[in-house]
Amino acid sequence: MFNWAKQQLANVAGTAEPIYGPDAIQTITKQAETTPYTEISKDGIKWKTIEWTSVETQTFYFIADGGHIGMAQVIYSNVAGVRITCQFNTKIIYPDGKTPHLWSTTPLENYGFDDEKLSFFADDIAVTLSEDGSEITIKSVVNADSLVDIKITKLAPAFVAGNDGTTTYGIDPEAPNGWMRHAFWPRNKVSGTIVTQAGAVDFTGKGLFIHALQGMKPHHAAAKWNFINFQSPTYSAVMMDFTTPPSYGETNVNVGGIVKDNEIIMAGSPQSVVHTETKEDEEVHWPVPSALKLLWTGKTKDGKDVTVSWEGPLGERLDRIDVMAEVPAVLKSIIGGVAGTRPYIYQWSIRITVKIQIGEEIRDETGTLFYESTFIS
Repeated sequence: MFNWAKQQLANVAGTAEPIYGPDAIQTITKQAETTPYTEISKDGIKWKTIEWTSVETQTFYFIADGGHIGMAQVIYSNVAGVRITCQFNTKIIYPDGKTPHLWSTTPLENYGFDDEKLSFFADDIAVTLSEDGSEITIKSVVNADSLVDIKITKLAPAFVAGNDGTTTYGIDPEAPNGWMRHAFWPRNKVSGTIVTQAGAVDFTGKGLFIHALQGMKPHHAAAKWNFINFQSPTYSAVMMDFTTPPSYGETNVNVGGIVKDNEIIMAGSPQSVVHTETKEDEEVHWPVPSALKLLWTGKTKDGKDVTVSWEGPLGERLDRIDVMAEVPAVLKSIIGGVAGTRPYIYQWSIRITVKIQIGEEIRDETGTLFYESTFIS
């Protein structure tokens, strides 16, 4: 009962959770031991809009043929079931290495959903799923610095790891403290533009779409993250990796998948990302990676072993984001004032060549890696 009371205080006030230990988390890794992944229909990306503290996002990553990296994101935030806000974020990273990144974040007014909760709208913005579930269009004029008109067309099946893509937190799985869920459109064709004050940026190329739900305070769910998005002419690879805080035993949870053209080669959990070299951020003292080792392993539907790997330096960092300085005030209130919580995101984009082995066949594939390393607490 005492732990329950401390949990309720943590949920409302943002304080640290009790130490439950690793037995108090039901990871997607366990599900994936028997069901590596499940292909999902359009219902698998419905907005959940749960009624207590949570952050739900639809995030679209663009890797343009012309070299630009882009992102568009809708954030639906609920604080303690009493305050809901929505935000739209966009980012453009320019390939010349000289033009400053464009970042815009705008609060949304009069938000809503269609009857099925498959499409989102607010004043001057619509994120619309097509009737057949194969395309999403993003049209936004909410911010004059980034007018968005982009279409994402699904090329390969969508999936979640395990049966439902969900990791639950808490001693009682039937009444969890919270949960984490990710659903992926791993390989997509992107067309359209983001118009800035300097002109239009053409984002024709490849893209990744992720629908994510953190049904609890973000710093209670994870202490650190790794996110990998690799896109090449033939293959796509995605990996989402996080480690829980000590309250849940510093448990690592990792999901990912490999896609070739219009089919999933393998997907599920666990995959692996290792920081092989680090350098301390002298200002905030996080051990920022400078080199990585990436590994995806699994089996095809017909039982062939799959291994996809890369190891090497990350090169020059693209960006360092002080989350508390950039995120909307409502997200700051969700994170709260917990001692040791200082979220920073570090970003890179480099050309890499991955080694792919499917059964006896081995090949190399060159493409663009977009990587984020996030430290929270």
